[in-house]
Amino acid sequence: MSDTLVDYDEAVRRYDPVIGLEVHVELGTVTKMFDGAEQSFGDEPNTQITPVSLGLPGALPVVNGTAVEYAVRIGLALGCSIAPSCRFARKHYFYPDLTKNFQTSQYDEPIAADGRVDIELADGSPFTVEIERAHMEEDAGKNTHIGGEGGRIHGATYSLVDYNRAGVPLVEIVTRPIVGAGALAPEVARAYVQTLRDMFRALGVSEARMERGNVRADVNVSLRPTPDSPLGTRTETKNVNSFRSIERAVRYEISRQAAILDAGGTIVQETRHWHEDRGITSAGRVKSDAEDYRYMPEPDLVPIVCDPAWIEQIRLSLPELPAARRRRLTDEWGYAEPEMRDVVNAGALDLIEATVAAGSSPAAARKWWMGELARTAKTQDVELGDLPITPEQIGALQRLVDDGRLTDKLARQVLEGVLAGEGDPEQVLVARGLEVVSDDGPLLEAIDAALAAQPDVAAKVRDGNLGPVGAIIGAVMKATRGQADAARVRELVLERVKA
Repeated sequence: MSDTLVDYDEAVRRYDPVIGLEVHVELGTVTKMFDGAEQSFGDEPNTQITPVSLGLPGALPVVNGTAVEYAVRIGLALGCSIAPSCRFARKHYFYPDLTKNFQTSQYDEPIAADGRVDIELADGSPFTVEIERAHMEEDAGKNTHIGGEGGRIHGATYSLVDYNRAGVPLVEIVTRPIVGAGALAPEVARAYVQTLRDMFRALGVSEARMERGNVRADVNVSLRPTPDSPLGTRTETKNVNSFRSIERAVRYEISRQAAILDAGGTIVQETRHWHEDRGITSAGRVKSDAEDYRYMPEPDLVPIVCDPAWIEQIRLSLPELPAARRRRLTDEWGYAEPEMRDVVNAGALDLIEATVAAGSSPAAARKWWMGELARTAKTQDVELGDLPITPEQIGALQRLVDDGRLTDKLARQVLEGVLAGEGDPEQVLVARGLEVVSDDGPLLEAIDAALAAQPDVAAKVRDGNLGPVGAIIGAVMKATRGQADAARVRELVLERVKA
């Protein structure tokens, strides 16, 4: 049965939405957080495991030093203070994906706290998200429920557990309540997670591929009557792993909760599941508070002490972060702010930068990726970066135009051939015989034939009427299958007529 919903615009007119996000990022270390098992995506189930991964008696954990360094890098990029000393804790709960019956995490002593992230919305307006903490923990295994609706446990006939992911190092980033977004709350949530995803990639700490679950968000939503009212009861939609779904989940929960409050009901503090196919959330379990997990210090791991000199060394090694990079490239490329915003929103920034590095001008690179290629991606319903063409090939295509071997129209035909798998631009140009006719001899022959077919044109042109020249140029372009340079044809026509 579907939930009753209030129109979104009406919901945000009468209620003040407050959101919060808990973003988990899998760190791209070679081995897991507390043992030497390799971590890689797509291996056969239960092949990347050790006694520590499985929590077998007597198996003792050892902290992955690279994971700690990555966590510090993330904390610094978030503007957090790095704890001089922190420790791990046991978060107790039973679920088959953690055979120990607890998750090794951090509780009252996170490695990083008190930060902020400045994000940019689609219209260019800024928004600041306050960070409460970023802490290290291990991932759980993966449960596959067979026979249930949408892979859920409800209605399943049996379940399978893959422990390859158990023990993979995570950093969880928790925001403070995000207030003041109003009707833009869904967009703020999306932009924030997208900003973090780009940051993770720039830092080199994770592939940050959301479709693989490298980045997942738990989305908290609550409503209150006015911005001055106490915070309302929140729900937490778990493990949402696409930007679009994050935005849709926030919108749905706002509309759903508004309907409950309008009817005089109360919001249940619970976890909820996101159903991508139907665009709805459904109830999971009543949400536990921190004390229900019976946190206790992890007795098998000593506290982590971060030397201030080491932290400063990491700080100095941080790469240019995405926001600063966008500002720099906007200036270097001479793009207007709306143009750069369109590039970023289309996911074309890396593609254009690589195309410029391949020798194209910024204007030409933007023209190809935001024009012909963007239309192709939309038609095929794929991401721009998933098209079967590389920035290097676009750079090579533009060089053919710059060298006068292709017109823009012919270049689009070459582009079609590259996308169709016919080879690189040079190979397509040769195979299809598309190179511009640069020899004046064949052009003059075509011009003479066109003038002979339209004998009145020469007289009109000599009298100062240049309008008919277009008809001659069109005839020549047709005769040369569009492979003539129209500007050169015009020059030759005028010379021929005067002669």
